[in-house]
Parts: sequence; C-alpha cells; structure tokens
Amino acid sequence: MRRFFVATALLCATLSGLTGCKGACRELSEKLCDCAINSVEKELCIQRAAREENNVEPTPDDEAVCEAKLDGCDCRKIETAEGKRECGISR
Repeated sequence: MRRFFVATALLCATLSGLTGCKGACRELSEKLCDCAINSVEKELCIQRAAREENNVEPTPDDEAVCEAKLDGCDCRKIETAEGKRECGISR
C-alpha cells in the first residue's frame, strides 16, 4: 500500500505541471470551499487550502479518510450535524 502512495506521489510530482495532480484531502478542502457564500470567499478558501497543503503534508491514512469523505460531503447539508460529519468537519 505504501508503495502505491509513493508511486502516486512521484507520478503527481512528475505530472503536476501538466495535470495539477491533487490529493483527496486537497480535493475535499476545495469541495468545502464550494460551499462559500460568494466567489471572493470561495477564492480565499481555495488559497488557504493550497497554503495549508504546503505546510502540512497529509499522510496516506489522512488521504484515505479524505477519499472516503469526498462522495458524502454535500454543501446542502453542511449546516447539519450529519453534513458536518460526512464532510469531516465535526468533532
């Protein structure tokens, strides 16, 4: 499993100039940014997500959790306890 993540990371690093390869946690962060109330807030959120990704590299376990949350996260339910849990933002 670790070999898969290393190979994926190398592939992403190699192709980043061509495809903009993003991890599941970055995708989840950007999906949450789609819930912003306006385009300015959304853009600030995306910039913050990019900065955070540069400061804290998600582990393979983190990426697996984020991947599991991607499909269930829905802006229409984000204000509910269930929606927060599905997006990974509840305690």
